Amino acid sequence: MLKKGICAIFVLTLFWACSKESSDPGNDPIVQNPGNQGGDTGGGTGGGGSPDMGSGEITHGSSTCIGGMAGIFPCDGYDLLFNMDLAALNAQSGNDIWGWTDTTTGNEYAIIGLNNGTAFVDITDAQNPLYLGKLMTATSNSPWRDVKVYGDYAYIVAEATGHGMQVFDLTKLRNVTDPPQVFEADARYTGIGNAHNVVINPNSGFAYPVGTARDDAFNGGVHFVDIQNPLNPVGVGGHGANGYSHDAQVVTYFGPDLDYLGREIYIGANENQIAIVDITDKSNPVEIKTLAYSNLSYTHQGWFTEDQRYFILGDELDEVNFGFNSRTLIFDFSDLDNPSLYATYIGTTGAIDHNGYTKGNEFFLANYTAGMRVLDLTDIASGNLMESGYFDTYPSSNTARFDGVWSIYPYFDSGKIIINDMNRGLFVVQKSN
Repeated sequence: MLKKGICAIFVLTLFWACSKESSDPGNDPIVQNPGNQGGDTGGGTGGGGSPDMGSGEITHGSSTCIGGMAGIFPCDGYDLLFNMDLAALNAQSGNDIWGWTDTTTGNEYAIIGLNNGTAFVDITDAQNPLYLGKLMTATSNSPWRDVKVYGDYAYIVAEATGHGMQVFDLTKLRNVTDPPQVFEADARYTGIGNAHNVVINPNSGFAYPVGTARDDAFNGGVHFVDIQNPLNPVGVGGHGANGYSHDAQVVTYFGPDLDYLGREIYIGANENQIAIVDITDKSNPVEIKTLAYSNLSYTHQGWFTEDQRYFILGDELDEVNFGFNSRTLIFDFSDLDNPSLYATYIGTTGAIDHNGYTKGNEFFLANYTAGMRVLDLTDIASGNLMESGYFDTYPSSNTARFDGVWSIYPYFDSGKIIINDMNRGLFVVQKSN
């Protein structure tokens, strides 16, 4: 979600888009033993002064998509397995979401970003999901929290002053007794203060916090953090020449441009431009290209197709500023030195697009009030995308406002898809038979 400087003109009507931006530039890179991290829990306390963790009860159970509805939720081709709302997780708002599959047990877990921390739900048996507990925010609450996974560890940042990056050993979820528990981080990296997002390249073993304070060492750009020793993150530099990075993807490149084969490539969604940077040598990042596009309002987030030829981008304010239906931009990245806008997809509603991820020939788009929208990429080479299905977690509206789905994780082998709705919490859906 976008931040203060861009969205000030909308503050009266779009309050979710605006908030005080933290200015803590962070200290020298340190990894701390977290101890009692404190932080406002956003709720009452239970016995012994522990935070009230919520009940973990299912709010809406399994509903098959029939006649365009799954219970109260509009749908096309996707069934509801369950919904666990914010009250069940004792939170006031949801944000990012990611997943983890335990390669030892095969169990699948939802890692749910909340205003007051990060919740963990075992979704292996969707008829009997288990809310295991919550890792509380490191400092204060924030509507912006982001999580990614490297191996068996979760890395969590937030737009909270001095939060740093929490590291959590996910294997602890295997043996939880008496859930829900209050978890503690296993390490905490404080080489940054606040951060809007974190990106991980599992092939290189680096985490990349982005959207840090604009007056930090890298102008709010990207920090390079070595996490090959997962509990001992080490900062090794960064890149700020292209300004503030709101979100990014980092890949070890194997796409069609042979000039960069095997290089580590950073694609930054940097508010007013896309920045393509070779960051293989952490001590000497090299800008490859920056590019803009027509009707640019806020370059928000993008993701490669699986062959790394196309980059699919969302602009978070174009629907608001220009009155488009939801607009998805497809760039041809077959020549990284000369990328170009290749095609544009206009959606079926006026809702704002947020985070999107590719899996195979599908693009899973968090479309705020329009819920999860799934685009078929089969004919992308001809510039044609079409909507193949959806699940609308926010049935009361499809208009351009900052409510509804924040993010989606579609990568479980079981086919389960987890969705985090800012207003209604965790949804788990699956393609209809």
